[in-house]
Amino acid sequence: MDVQEIRKLESYIRRLFGNARLRVVPRAKKDDSAEVYIGEEFIGLLFVDDEEDERSYNFQMAILAADLD
Repeated sequence: MDVQEIRKLESYIRRLFGNARLRVVPRAKKDDSAEVYIGEEFIGLLFVDDEEDERSYNFQMAILAADLD
């Protein structure tokens, strides 16, 4: 993912979740994914999927049972 693509994704997820504090940050040494944060807290990963010449993105977020308490 290049910087322009990351900015488009960041804008989209901010609108989708209604949260201007969401940030999409490139990963060091990885060009197929980016990290997602709310402020300084890491919340998940965005992965690129280029299957069958059609680009899409997968957002993966883990929720720990301890966080639910």
